[in-house]
Amino acid sequence: MSNALEVQNLHKTYSDFTLDSVSFSLPAGYIMGFVGQNGAGKTTTIRCILNMAARDGGEITIFGLDNVRDELAVKQELAAVFDESFFVESWRVREVEKIIKGFYSKWDSRLYGDYLKKFELSPDKRVKELSRGMKLKLMLAVAMSHGAKLLILDEPTSGLDPVARDGLLDILREYIADGEKSVFFSTHITSDLERIADYITLIDHGRIFYTGTKDNLLEHFRIVKGNKTDLADPLKRKLIGLSVTSTGFTGMLPVSEMKGLPGSIVTEQPAIDEILVYISKGGATHE
Repeated sequence: MSNALEVQNLHKTYSDFTLDSVSFSLPAGYIMGFVGQNGAGKTTTIRCILNMAARDGGEITIFGLDNVRDELAVKQELAAVFDESFFVESWRVREVEKIIKGFYSKWDSRLYGDYLKKFELSPDKRVKELSRGMKLKLMLAVAMSHGAKLLILDEPTSGLDPVARDGLLDILREYIADGEKSVFFSTHITSDLERIADYITLIDHGRIFYTGTKDNLLEHFRIVKGNKTDLADPLKRKLIGLSVTSTGFTGMLPVSEMKGLPGSIVTEQPAIDEILVYISKGGATHE
């Protein structure tokens, strides 16, 4: 299985933040969700992938091409959509194509027109007249009209209503249907990822906490709840995000660490957002 995106030992240091040995890979033909709390390093990682920020170490390849050395070729193979429109507000929708298409060798005007019809985007409307959801569709129309095989999304669903978000997920499913295209999808709305993602990469304080299939992530951890009398020191040291009250405790454990738990302890399978919450509280770390 070939990879659309490979990040190996990525380092990037700022005065108050460091990406530390970030590594993950996205197989071609799949969708990867990239999650973590605000400030965890998601946008910095994406900026490094797009060479909008110079990496201090490591390697990033896109379909086998180095993202810096082969930047011009790489940029023909990917497209990026952010949470805010990058088009000039006074442009009309039909003018967007005239201005953008010259940057891409495989621009397809017919396909762009098809997307405008499909997304119900009027060519005569100005960008400033479009709703947030329609601006997102315009960015997607541009992104998918030049043969890009990797679509990178940075918090695109922020502020969208449920109907618009559902529409985006349908668009992404269709985009990867041929098995050749891939999506790298950064979002804090984890319910979207539970519906659409094949892989999840979870970043916490600049380090990768988990990368792998979504199903394995959800099967890997369990929320545990019990009485304070069940909270022995060995268990305390293993728990992620331990919270203790006057009546009991809750925390998260890898399934591999659950042998020998007292029978009175209750376990539950967590959702992705619950995993994020427990990780954010700190405590034990488990590879």
